Amino acid sequence: GREGRFEAVGVASDSAPNRSVSSQGWFQTYLKVSNIFANLFPVWTVLAAGAGLANPALFSWLSTQYFTLGLAILMFSMGITLTLSDFKRVMSKPGPVTINFLCCYVMMPLLGLLLGRAFNLSAPIVAGLVLVGSINGGQASNLCTYIARGDVALSVVMTTSTTIGTIFMTPLIAKVLLGTIVPVDAVGVAVSAMQVVLLPIVLGVALNSAAPKFCRQVEPLCPTIGVTSTVLLVGASVAGCAQAIKNSGWALQIVVMLLHLVGGAAGYWLCRVCKFGETVSRTTAIETSMKSSAFGVLLATLHFGDYLVRVPSAVSVVWMAIMGSSMAVMWQFMPVKDLGDDQEEE
Repeated sequence: GREGRFEAVGVASDSAPNRSVSSQGWFQTYLKVSNIFANLFPVWTVLAAGAGLANPALFSWLSTQYFTLGLAILMFSMGITLTLSDFKRVMSKPGPVTINFLCCYVMMPLLGLLLGRAFNLSAPIVAGLVLVGSINGGQASNLCTYIARGDVALSVVMTTSTTIGTIFMTPLIAKVLLGTIVPVDAVGVAVSAMQVVLLPIVLGVALNSAAPKFCRQVEPLCPTIGVTSTVLLVGASVAGCAQAIKNSGWALQIVVMLLHLVGGAAGYWLCRVCKFGETVSRTTAIETSMKSSAFGVLLATLHFGDYLVRVPSAVSVVWMAIMGSSMAVMWQFMPVKDLGDDQEEE
């Protein structure tokens, strides 16, 4: 659980090698500021989305090329906090990881499809909802899990498993569920997933294996880089669809909110039904609810013919942050009473 080092926001630093007293002081100050900055991630997300909606020109410099680079940097910053032993943990805790994977790539795409049809939304918007459902878990879920008193190490493993899974699952779902609704380049989706997701993570893990001391030194920079990249991606995502978001009205807002809310609740109760404890259930709920929506915007922009397909992902970047952080804050004030139950999946 929370007793381990929180890789996602780079909290640990006592092992930093031989700094002078003054530099150590500056470093501790940086860490405190960095942690406050990272913990306010949902606030920055909403502010960036509001700015993108009100004045899209603010983010006009962030072209698709820079957007892709920003996502790759985000994935790389995650990769250098991971080791091969983190991947081995997938095998040691297959139950929760499998439930999360199925929630991510079976339940959420189908939920997006059902909600889109239930609210009688247009075909490209429905396709966009399914796309939101079929992308990997977002990196901010690790932060929200920490705040919610969940299992951060398990959260990192879950995020990693769905992130690697997106290489083959997202194009497969796009072809099976969306191929008859809107034109989609499934091969292009797979190639983008490999370029933007897999390659940066592999490079990050490789660097961490080859130069662990160096990575431990730069790791505290990861939260600042990760949050800054995410906030810029959110602003650019909303700015690129600002008029379409305004035109879509409240129906799309409600549907996207429900997608993240119902998804999170289902993830939680699935774990409870399967006799996993509170800590694991909270972790799975947040992992299921929070998606890498900016990646959805990129995929829709590059590989879907209809402009409107990207709109649900742009709306999702905001609701994903709001729902995830709301769950985290709510659970932070609710103590975990059944820690014994969580030993069942050890």
